[in-house]
Amino acid sequence: MAGGEDSMDAHHDSETQPHDEPLVIGGRSFGSRLFVGTGKYSTFRVMRAAHEASGTECVTLAVRRVDISGDAESLLDHIDTERITLLPNTAGCFNADDAVRTCRLAREALGTDFVKLEVLADADTLLPDPIETLAAAKTLVDEGFQVLVYTNDDPVVARRLQDLGVAAVMPLGSPIGSGLGLLNPRNIAAIKAAATVPIVVDAGVGTASDVAVAFELGVDGVLLNTAIALADDPVRMASAMKHAAWAGREAFLAGRMPRRAEAHPSSPTGGLIAAS
Repeated sequence: MAGGEDSMDAHHDSETQPHDEPLVIGGRSFGSRLFVGTGKYSTFRVMRAAHEASGTECVTLAVRRVDISGDAESLLDHIDTERITLLPNTAGCFNADDAVRTCRLAREALGTDFVKLEVLADADTLLPDPIETLAAAKTLVDEGFQVLVYTNDDPVVARRLQDLGVAAVMPLGSPIGSGLGLLNPRNIAAIKAAATVPIVVDAGVGTASDVAVAFELGVDGVLLNTAIALADDPVRMASAMKHAAWAGREAFLAGRMPRRAEAHPSSPTGGLIAAS
């Protein structure tokens, strides 16, 4: 991929993140609200550089697709676990039993109860199966896991998941790997407005503006992978995503001006001298 290897040292900067409260999920505190993945990178070296450029403090990894035995080189060897929290996920699971089993494996192998639950309906759409997702979430919560749940952008399902006691709800922006951005921002806003747990938009981000839009809606975090990994220059894109997250979050905290149906002058009209 053009620029991926050559520019890995070009986009690190000394800027500090704007002041904000940390994001707390499942008892863990994060300064960065950007979560990123570990798949589809051309090399582990590019992946690590992209993680650094994004400023992320939490990365996901697919338990069923990674050698976590320690017997061979793995992407785990290329993640700075002193700084970055691992979020094992159940990618590739299509029923509740497989997803629960995968989380138990992650807890035994990695020593963590912090997991991302993902139960897909089929391999074509990669959309979440709400029935299997709810079943798996209930079991995992009952077993003491801190569960971040990938789900549809459905406010009803989101409410049912948070009522089960999950640590965070992760509605999709659009289908996994599509790069279509936020297709239903009204639904995302509705989910956030009713939320009692953190809301993290997950899947569908294509570019930096999608990240900014998500944060402007008030969500607590954004998780993305493909938009960085498959960019022509993943490290530069990772840096762009970091700054978009800052901009969107700052805009939300600042409070946008009201939308109006008619024009309003920017300059005061009082005191104008009438032309003679």
